[in-house]
Amino acid sequence: MGAAELRAASQALRAQWDRLRPWLRDVVDDDAAAHPSVLDGWSVADLVAHVGRAMDALTACSPLPAGTVPLSLGEYLGTYAGRAAEIAETTRTLAAQVAGDPLRWADEQAAAAFARLDALGPSDLVVQARRGPVLLSTMTTSRVVELVVHADDLWRSVRRIPGAGPGEDPVDREALAFVAGALLTLVHERGGWDLEVDDARAWVRLATGRESYDVDLLARALRPRYTSDAVPDLGRVLPLL
Repeated sequence: MGAAELRAASQALRAQWDRLRPWLRDVVDDDAAAHPSVLDGWSVADLVAHVGRAMDALTACSPLPAGTVPLSLGEYLGTYAGRAAEIAETTRTLAAQVAGDPLRWADEQAAAAFARLDALGPSDLVVQARRGPVLLSTMTTSRVVELVVHADDLWRSVRRIPGAGPGEDPVDREALAFVAGALLTLVHERGGWDLEVDDARAWVRLATGRESYDVDLLARALRPRYTSDAVPDLGRVLPLL
């Protein structure tokens, strides 16, 4: 990781937020917000609140002394699973608190997050995040993962509401490619497989558990770098988070 990685992650984060924010304004009205989302036990309003809190996690970061050993992206994302119930409860409480004007609140979190990112950069220093020390580039990458995955969750959620107009895809194409690459790197680190992304959205959904594991879907999502190889069975590896 380094300045170039931080710059790429920062650009992807900004692009995804700029794509998602007007979609939220135009598509997620009070009626849509009250509907269940594609995530079990979460409403659309809960997802909107979670997006704002995901940005707030960047604001909470503070610099750590030189020499502090950071968690890797895989290690940091790996803390999610054990906190699923806590995250859901916190999100529902937050959604109720900001119900009066959720988008204004989300705007405030995003503005504070980008300001904090500018203040901490451009060096890729180690920062204290809520769940441990990470490089700033790692933390920023994790925020891009959050925004891309939940933008897709929101789009799928609204599309299944009868009579709702889901609008244009709120997932930024370049940010999606960035996240797909980051998640594929985690697979490479765990098993050494030499793979490339063929279908970024299908891969991100598989890697994050939005699609049930299926070898045929995996074969459409990924391809081996060399034609003499085959896509391995990643059933023991997925989902990554």
